[in-house]
Amino acid sequence: MRFFWKLYLRLGGWKVKGQFPYHLKKMVLVVAPHTSWVDFIVGVAFRSELKIEQAKFLGKAELFKGPFGFLFRWMGGTPVDRVSKHNMVDQVVERFNSNDNFLLALSPEGTRKRVEKLRTGFYYIAKKAAVPILMIGLDFENRQLVIGEAFTTTDDEAADFKKILDFFAPIKGKKPANGLKHLVQPN
Repeated sequence: MRFFWKLYLRLGGWKVKGQFPYHLKKMVLVVAPHTSWVDFIVGVAFRSELKIEQAKFLGKAELFKGPFGFLFRWMGGTPVDRVSKHNMVDQVVERFNSNDNFLLALSPEGTRKRVEKLRTGFYYIAKKAAVPILMIGLDFENRQLVIGEAFTTTDDEAADFKKILDFFAPIKGKKPANGLKHLVQPN
């Protein structure tokens, strides 16, 4: 599959900007902006290209039902019931605590639609599991996977979210109108 994904990315003109921190064995990978179903395909392709097949992702439970559910599980997916919380943060923190190597990719929007605020689950997972957050941008305008610097949450949640939004705001997803730029306060 690696050859197929490499070809897909090359034909699409995609490149990587930044360095993946392979020395960090546990992280929450925050991938945004999530504006189209194509994001998933590009993400899976880069997962192979970067050789981080151990990275898992959470997806809406509906994806795991029906004839293709096995495919999402095979690709590292874990179904999430988005209607009720079921103590999801603690369940994911336990996965971090019980594994020596665990990378979890999440979309901070939780949807492909335009949002008025980011969800906070990814942040509390990283905080409770005491693992860094790595921001990864899907820049469709420049055909780049933009890898930020990994950082650890602080006691200043507002400053942490400002840092996250400042990173993602200039990145244009497949559908730029659904991006995150509108969430950043002008100076």
